[in-house]
Amino acid sequence: MTVDLSAYLVQIAEALVSENGPNLAYLLRPTSPHGKDLCKEFRNASKESIKVYCEGMIESPWDLIAMQYVLVTSCIVKKRPGEAFKEQAQLVTLFLRYFTQNSGWTLPALFSILRDLRDLAFDADFHAKYNGQKSECMEEAARVISKAFGNCMTDRTSPPGESRKWGTYYVVGLVLKCYFRVKLISLSKNILRALNAHPDLPSLSSYPRSHQVTYRYYLGMLSFLNEDYAKSEQELTVAFYHCHTGAHSNQERILTYLIPLRILRGHLPSRELMQRFPVLDELFTPFIAAIRAGDPSAYDTALEKWERRLVDLNLWLTLDNARELCIRGVFRKTWVVSEKSTRIPISMFHCSLRISGVHISQEEAECLVANMIYKGYMRGYISHEKQMVVLASTNTFPRLADRPTPYALS
Repeated sequence: MTVDLSAYLVQIAEALVSENGPNLAYLLRPTSPHGKDLCKEFRNASKESIKVYCEGMIESPWDLIAMQYVLVTSCIVKKRPGEAFKEQAQLVTLFLRYFTQNSGWTLPALFSILRDLRDLAFDADFHAKYNGQKSECMEEAARVISKAFGNCMTDRTSPPGESRKWGTYYVVGLVLKCYFRVKLISLSKNILRALNAHPDLPSLSSYPRSHQVTYRYYLGMLSFLNEDYAKSEQELTVAFYHCHTGAHSNQERILTYLIPLRILRGHLPSRELMQRFPVLDELFTPFIAAIRAGDPSAYDTALEKWERRLVDLNLWLTLDNARELCIRGVFRKTWVVSEKSTRIPISMFHCSLRISGVHISQEEAECLVANMIYKGYMRGYISHEKQMVVLASTNTFPRLADRPTPYALS
C-alpha cells in the first residue's frame, strides 16, 4: 500500500495522540517502506515547496519534522550521505524541542533517530574520505547526541516510571561510541562527570541490560586506555557475563581486551572459549601456547607477526608485558630440572634462557631473575657475591593469580 504525505502526517498525528513511541520510531526511520513512497511523491520538489506543503498541516514542530524526514530519505536515495546527515541533524534538533516537553514515551523514537544520525555520520565521513575530502560529521553527531543526553538526564517533571531519565545510559552509549570512532576519547570524561553530578538518576542496574552492557564496556575501555587494568577487567567481565548470548560480535569486542587482561593475571582462556571466537583464536592462541610451553622464542615470533594488528588495537604493550609469563615458565622448568633445589646458580638460569632462544648476557639474566622475584613470580633472593639464587623451600613459584600486584608493569 502506497503512503502519500497526507496519509503519513495522519499516521504521525495518531502516534502522537496515542503516545505510541515504537510506532513513532517506525515512522521516522528512513529505511521504513513509506520513505521510498514519499521520495517518489516529491522526486523533483524543492525544499521550499515541501515546506509550504507541510507547514500548518500538523502541530508544530511535527510539520517541519515531516519535511526533514522527506529530505533525509531523498538524500539517501540520491546517495548523498553528507546532505542526508545534515538534514537528519536538523530533524533531531526539531525533535528535541518536542522531546523536552514530554515524558519518556518518546524514548523509542529518540533512540531510533539518534542511531540513524550516528549511522549517517559514519557513511558521510567514509564517503568523504573515499573521495579525498574532509568530513567531521561524526564529531557533529556527538555534539547533537550530547544535547539529547542532557535532555534525558535533567527531566524533573515526568512521573518516575515515565521519566526521560530512562534514556540516559542508551544515549551515553551512543555518545561514547562517537567519541571512540573519531578518537576524541578525552571528551568522555565530561560525560562521566555529568553522570556523577546527578545522583538522582536511577541505579545502573535498573536500566535495560543492553544499556548496562554498553556503558560498562566503554567504562572498561576508558580504564584500559588509562592503564587502570584492575578496573578495566572488572567492568569488562561484568559486561561480558551480562551480554546477550546471541550478540556474538559484541562478546568478541569485549573479549578482545578482556582476554589479554586475564592473561596478565595468569588466567589463560580455555580451548572451548577460543573456538567460539575464531578471529580471537587466531590472534591470541600463539601467545597462550607459548606461555603454556614456557617458550619466549615462540612468543617473540607471535609478537612480531601480529605487531601491526596489536598496535591498532592498543594491545601491543599489554601482550609485550605478558611475555614475562614465558620467562617465569623457563625459570620454573630450570627449578624442576634441578630437582627443586633451593640453591641454583645464576649461570643455570642463563643457560636455560639461551636454550630457549633468549640470547642475553649473564648480567641480564641476573636482572631477569631479580625482576621475577620483585614481581612475585618466584620467591627467594639473589646472592650476587656467590652468583647464586636462593629460593624459598615452599611455594617457590606462587600461582600467577595469587600475585599481590598482577598488573604491575614496572
